[in-house]
Parts: sequence; C-alpha cells; structure tokens
Amino acid sequence: MSDKRRVAVVTGASRGAGRGIAIALGEKGYVVYVTGRTQKEGQAALPGTIYETADAVTAAGGVGIPVRVDHGADDEIKALFEQVEKEQGRLDILVNNVAHIDDQLILPGGFWEKTLDLANILNVGLRSQYVASWYAAPIMVRQKKGLIVFTSSFGSVCYMHGAAYGAQKAGVDKFAADMAVDLKEHNVAAVSIWMGMLLTERSKKAIKDHPETYGQLAEMAETPEYTGHVIAAMYDDPDLMSLSGQTVIGAEIAPDRYGLTDAGGKKPISHRPFLGDPRVAHPAVIR
Repeated sequence: MSDKRRVAVVTGASRGAGRGIAIALGEKGYVVYVTGRTQKEGQAALPGTIYETADAVTAAGGVGIPVRVDHGADDEIKALFEQVEKEQGRLDILVNNVAHIDDQLILPGGFWEKTLDLANILNVGLRSQYVASWYAAPIMVRQKKGLIVFTSSFGSVCYMHGAAYGAQKAGVDKFAADMAVDLKEHNVAAVSIWMGMLLTERSKKAIKDHPETYGQLAEMAETPEYTGHVIAAMYDDPDLMSLSGQTVIGAEIAPDRYGLTDAGGKKPISHRPFLGDPRVAHPAVIR
C-alpha cells in the first residue's frame, strides 16, 4: 500500500451489499466514502447506519467516511463528489449500489396489484446511478485511471421480483456497456457485476418471514463482502480494460480470474444455468 490510500465511494452502504463491499475495500486499506440516509438505528426498518458501516471499514484497516446522501437529490450527489475531490484529490472506484428496494417485491401479485412505490427504483437505483457516474467520471478521466461498478443481478434477463426491478438491473448493465465506450480512451473502466443471493439483513428477514420460499437461501448465499473482494481484485487487474463494458458474474470471475473464495473457503455457485446469461453488447457504435 502506498502512502496515498486509494479512494472509493460506495453508495447505499448503510447495510446489505453496499456495507459488505465497503468493508471489503476497507480490508484493502481504501478510504471509503459510505453513503446512505440512515444515521440512527430505528430510522429504517432494517438495522444498519452509515456511521456503523464507516466504523467497520476503519476497523477492517481502511478509513471509513460516512456521508448522509439522499440519492434522489442531484444536489446532494453533486456535493458528495465535491467533498471527495476536495478532501482526497482523487477517486479510484465508484460502486453504484444504492437502490430503492420495497418489501412488496417478494409479495405475490402482478405489478398493478402493488403500489407505485416499486417504481421508485427507477429513480433511486437507475437515474441516481447515472448521476453519480456523471459526477465521478470527470475525476477519473483527469487521472487516466478509474473503475465504475454497477451492482446488478440475474434479474436483468429473467423475471425476478417484477418489471421495475428487472428494468433497473437491465438498465445498469446497459449503463456499463455504453459508458465503457465513452470512457475507453481515458483508461477508465465501467463494469456491471451480477451478484448471487446475498445473506443480508433483508434476506435474513425474508428467510424468517417466508421460510418455505427462502429457507434454502442461507446455504447457497454469498456474503456481502464477496463482491467487494472481486471489485478490489478487478481494480488491481493489469488487464482491467478488457473487462470494461461487460456484465460479469461474481461467482464466476472470483475463482476463475482472481482465485478468490468466499468466507470459510466457500465457492458460491453461478446461477447462469438456471437464470440466464449476461447480455453481450453488439460491437456497433453509432454516435
């Protein structure tokens, strides 16, 4: 590790995948800006705060910096990246993870039988990730180095939790593909990562509330930190740009390209045979 620590922004990191990714980057010594809205326990239905995650990043060996951000507000996203640039003068990794996840996702019924709250994922989860990338890209372009990551899932190509969820996942995969075209000449990569089932606070609640449906989840789930280890290895990859624009499956690239396993030496399975293949971008470029 050089005297100048690498810098990452992980959005939506009060809990879940974002929390795990932030801690994993902390293990590698990163300065990690942890964003989210939850500042006190009890403010959200699930446990976790930006301060708790930031402390865990620091305890892991990095420097955790909590920043309260409503990712539905462009001015707050702008202020976040202004703070990062002012305090650090650089940005190595942006992990676009924040998304509005509604408990109705796993309830039975058609999309019209649920409230319009489900469509909020197209604001905080799709548009918000575009805005964050828009502010992060100029910093990385000036450095001639950087990695923009989108956390995604097999719901991009198969039916999973309904239309709004699927559109968000397909959308961020396309963001990675198209942003990569614009960023290529600047040596900045954009990659979407499909995570498997994760053992998060939300999934633990789902297991408890719906054991008949999700009872097997714990045995096959990935830890939230697993994707963070993949992202760290990806940034260190001398051939990172060969991945730019791709949608990769974490459970495949971790062992196959980077020799990584999950906690306890576990090798999570890829759900490709059951849930589908990542979209492959056509090589045509029309400007």
